[in-house]
Amino acid sequence: MVNKRVPEWLNSSMWSSPTTSHPPPPPKSQSKPQSPPDSPSHGNHTSKPPSVASSESSANEPRESPPSPGLATARSPFKSGPAGPVQTVQRTEVRDPVVSSGSSDNEISPREDASRQAQLLQELSKKTINMGELQRLASLGIPDGAGIRSTVWKLLLGYLPRDKGVWPSELAKKRSQYKNFKEDLLKNPSEITRKSEESTSSQNGEDKGLLSRSEIPEGEHPLSLGETSVWNQFFQDTEIIEQIDRDVKRTHPDMHFFSGDSASAKANQEALKNILIIYAKLNPGIRYVQGMNEILAPLFYVFKNDPNEDFVVNAEADTFFCFVELLSSCRDNFCKQLDNSVVGIRSTISKMSQLLKHHDEELWRHLELTTKVNPQFYAFRWITLLLTQEFNFADILHIWDTLLSDPEGPQETLLRVCCAMLILVRRRLLAGDFTANLKLLQSYPSTNISHLLYVANKLRS
Repeated sequence: MVNKRVPEWLNSSMWSSPTTSHPPPPPKSQSKPQSPPDSPSHGNHTSKPPSVASSESSANEPRESPPSPGLATARSPFKSGPAGPVQTVQRTEVRDPVVSSGSSDNEISPREDASRQAQLLQELSKKTINMGELQRLASLGIPDGAGIRSTVWKLLLGYLPRDKGVWPSELAKKRSQYKNFKEDLLKNPSEITRKSEESTSSQNGEDKGLLSRSEIPEGEHPLSLGETSVWNQFFQDTEIIEQIDRDVKRTHPDMHFFSGDSASAKANQEALKNILIIYAKLNPGIRYVQGMNEILAPLFYVFKNDPNEDFVVNAEADTFFCFVELLSSCRDNFCKQLDNSVVGIRSTISKMSQLLKHHDEELWRHLELTTKVNPQFYAFRWITLLLTQEFNFADILHIWDTLLSDPEGPQETLLRVCCAMLILVRRRLLAGDFTANLKLLQSYPSTNISHLLYVANKLRS
């Protein structure tokens, strides 16, 4: 049997365009070294800090545009590998010949952008949304203006129904439900006990003042170890809440929207914390796993920057339900007990490996058999964090437009994008050894996102 070499479609004229010269890229900024991350495990999904160059001019502005795709990003100098942390040098703009054959500009032409925006607005203006057409348009990329992405994502995630007539009632019901979650799940036990005492006193028509130790119910005593004790549950939750607080403060530190001392940044951090704490309490089987904050961030950013003031005010509630829906499609990747099951992360990584073997067996053999680069060393983070650590923020939003547009869920499209990432740098991978390839894949080079998604779409066949 003859091994597959370069796929025929890879040599198609559709791949290339006349080579154009581009100005040299801006110098890369070097982030402050941090402690080496743990080896891939469910206790630490974020093996490097986010890297985004913010484009806003003031930290006090509650809304900001995503960083432009061309801005440089700073990466952590440490990557986790099979033999411990591998220190990498400062990234430079080195492009694979396949990638550099096309344009390095990720931006859509103004005419195409305006046309796509008009098509999406026309679809959104209908009384009943045609989800098939909306998914098709969104998969091509959603323009940043007019708050279109916010509404489209809510539709793609099933938060908004197809019938626009029921939007007001559905939103009111969901937002009221989230308000109740906050009241019930974010209270300090002392507040719960106090309200219980006030309720009892008002019913009996008397005020006993401070209770003696013998009169305090067992479940309300701070030292109670009972399973139903609100205090026992509070102390168990403290560790998770502290972890969430640390992770939220590390979320996109280069963006004033998420980081800094401004009132808006602190309010945004508080909203992220609330969502993650409530999710953890409502899902005791999975709780909170490090890295969920990175999946939450793009959703909240998009919804909070909607020009519709009502959507802005209720961005936290809307984000919570969309986050729950998005995580339902990939939560098995965060569950350590399912690692070796057919739905666990190892099985998912194996599917990506088989996809690469099917489309480019030569590259697959070189990576996994010749250089022995285990896909878990790089694909673990790619898949679990939905590529939020591999590209700058504007590119992440573009990629997510495509991921969320898949009617079968984002997982299959995600695997095709991951496979396309490998194919786009195939010449460098084929020329590299274990160390070179591991460094390349753990610090993926800048690339044309539209071209990447085009290649991923070609892998459907």
